[in-house]
Amino acid sequence: MKLVRYGARGAEKPGMLDAAGRLRDLSAHVPDIAGAVLADLGRLATLDPETLPLVEGNPRLGACVGGTGKFICIGLNYSDHAAESGMEVPPEPVIFAKYTSAICGPDDPILIPRGSEKTDWEVELGFVIGKPAKYVTEAEALNHVAGYCVINDVSERAYQIERAGQWSKGKSSDNFGPTGPWLVTPDEVANPNDLHMWLKVNGQTMQDGSTATMVYQVPFLISYLSQFFTLHPGDIISTGTPPGVGLGMKPPRYLKAGDVVELGIEGLGSQRQVCESDA
Repeated sequence: MKLVRYGARGAEKPGMLDAAGRLRDLSAHVPDIAGAVLADLGRLATLDPETLPLVEGNPRLGACVGGTGKFICIGLNYSDHAAESGMEVPPEPVIFAKYTSAICGPDDPILIPRGSEKTDWEVELGFVIGKPAKYVTEAEALNHVAGYCVINDVSERAYQIERAGQWSKGKSSDNFGPTGPWLVTPDEVANPNDLHMWLKVNGQTMQDGSTATMVYQVPFLISYLSQFFTLHPGDIISTGTPPGVGLGMKPPRYLKAGDVVELGIEGLGSQRQVCESDA
């Protein structure tokens, strides 16, 4: 299934795509794509999308999951991205928080923070937890995944790297977490560790990679994280980015108001954001 949340920000409704890619309303069956619903998605799989109300027009798409408690990111998880960043591949996953206030829809604008000169892009594979995970093994890990999605881990590099303290302040500005368009259930993702991913800025390809080159793959990440804290339904984990970010260019290149960012992952859909000044 491809599950979506659509409508005005803060008032999104649950939806599902039918075989023709048309949006169908799920409001009569679930209150949201969130919480306990994520642990019982098999019930939605029994529905015939053709019997659901058709949503007309082109409504705004919100983040594909609601009620997120934790937005966890993995840094330097592609060896070639670590190299372009001038950093070593870490001996264990680098974990940082992207605060949930950054979450937005896949086509909402990127808001460049006041005074920012180094806002960057990062296409990433995300996955959403469906069932609580605590002390799980790698063999059990994928049983806790509700689905996969596209994430743009927008980053302000000066805030992240040049200012004292931790990375999260460079990762968590408003609208720095476009998520979706769809939450794609695991039955439609044959191998999350072998998906083509890409990103363009103003039509120019910047990133062209594959999840196959991740250092720490999805089952390991779930097991690893669950040793330190419980993962809850709706938690998002973003797994890192391949090379091609603005920071790694010579000279570096960063986003400015008016730039258009497009990105996507094989089978998981695509996003489009126009950059705006958050003055």
